[in-house]
Amino acid sequence: MNVSKILEYKGSEIISLNVGCDVLEVAKLLGTRRIGAIPIMSGDELAGIISERDVMRGLAIKGGDVLSDKVETLMTKSVFTCNKTDTIQHLMTIMTERRIRHIPVLDEGRLIAMISIGDVVKERMQEAEQEADALKEYISMA
Repeated sequence: MNVSKILEYKGSEIISLNVGCDVLEVAKLLGTRRIGAIPIMSGDELAGIISERDVMRGLAIKGGDVLSDKVETLMTKSVFTCNKTDTIQHLMTIMTERRIRHIPVLDEGRLIAMISIGDVVKERMQEAEQEADALKEYISMA
């Protein structure tokens, strides 16, 4: 199973912000859209990613003043990305090893979607259920 399978049911709506925005704008969008991370764009290129964790760390270190800072001060600039052909197993490994919960999906260098750990777990659970059903059917026919 691969990323393209997740995108079939999830869709590819992209919620992003420009690199010039401030942390308050990020916090508002994270809250209103109920999402955990936002890709940060510089024109058509992925410049970074910022998560709820990043905002919380900034608040813990700098207090409320961090909300007026530019997103660049908190975002991760070296972003791990995937493509539509990457397997679910590969994403699970990367997310676990790197302790990340959101991965931008690129197609020919262009951002086309975001995959979350929730998307990966949901897909893996569906796979496991299908495997179990197939085994039950096989055993009942034997």
